[in-house]
Amino acid sequence: MYAKRLDNLPPYLFARIDAIKAQKRAEGVDLIDLGVGDPDLPTPAHIVDALCEAARDPANHHYPDYLGMLEYREAVAKWYDTRFGVKLDPKTEVLALIGSKEGIANIPEAFVNPGEYVLAADPGYPVYKTSTLFAEGKCHLMPLLEENNFLPDYDAIPKEVVRDAKLMFIGYPNNPTGTVAPMKFFDETVEFAKNNDIIVVHDNAYSEISYDGYVAPSFLQASGAMDVGIECHSLSKTYNMTGWRIGMACGNKDLISAFGRVKTNIDSGVFDAVQKAAITALTGPQDCVKNACAIYQERRDALVSGLRSLGFNVFVPKATFYVWMKVDDSAAFTEKMINEAGIVVTPGNGFGPNGEGYVRFAITRTVDRINEAIERMKECGLRGN
Repeated sequence: MYAKRLDNLPPYLFARIDAIKAQKRAEGVDLIDLGVGDPDLPTPAHIVDALCEAARDPANHHYPDYLGMLEYREAVAKWYDTRFGVKLDPKTEVLALIGSKEGIANIPEAFVNPGEYVLAADPGYPVYKTSTLFAEGKCHLMPLLEENNFLPDYDAIPKEVVRDAKLMFIGYPNNPTGTVAPMKFFDETVEFAKNNDIIVVHDNAYSEISYDGYVAPSFLQASGAMDVGIECHSLSKTYNMTGWRIGMACGNKDLISAFGRVKTNIDSGVFDAVQKAAITALTGPQDCVKNACAIYQERRDALVSGLRSLGFNVFVPKATFYVWMKVDDSAAFTEKMINEAGIVVTPGNGFGPNGEGYVRFAITRTVDRINEAIERMKECGLRGN
């Protein structure tokens, strides 16, 4: 009845979690959802106003440009220059995405032939692997180990895999671990990619959600990165626009051109009104981003302090809105949390085999709800070693 490729696809992690949440809520459970990274803060008013104005204009009620409005791509290029010091040609080095997930899902179709390897982080965003499977490539998972600061070790990849590898997914600030990467790592990545003729796709969706004065870099800042890579970015986390579905791919013009050819045959672009609102977001005041980060940092501190008071080994993130915590058994801990405490967290093994022994908390709920979650854990006897 269905295509055989579906047999190789695992159930999407967060769809499975949504089903569990729906069941618990139907049972009358007051869930504290610290699972999916969906900001609870509203989209800033000036961005919403820009959307409403643009949506009322009949000129925007048509198919958009496949590659994105030039005005939007110019705003992206200006933002990259201001934020990262990266110069981009908006006509050839910027592409509009229907959210960065869409970009990550479609990129392998442009570059990966059946049987070729794609290197992906483990643990990592599940779409890295599924997009490879849809392209009929083979996914080699690169372990992100605590002893290596959750960075991949390129020397540990088998030579025969490197030889047949076409593309590599990395992402820092990292989902799910919250780890950040130094520029030295990006320089090493460029060298590895050049030496082995591998395309780099850097997932940079969380660069603007940072704490304690940390400022995340762009992969494209590394010398030679524009020769080998594309960076996918998104307005979802930065401006609380997850449901709006708009992002961008930036980088090497030949890679962007090839990727654009795939998109012109798959989708019809991003609604112009959404693009105009995104222009307002990128070019307007950025106080909303700073304010959101201050709120997330307060939540991070409350959660980390509470979990440590219960004896858990918690990693304090400098960026993202995720807290990565060690546990004995990912699935067992997650089930106990939802069944006994009514708290949703994400099992680390849902992000790959090397996520086993960890869980991910999303700080997308208020400090009061986070403190309530800590109290529920205490009452249920959920403690660390």
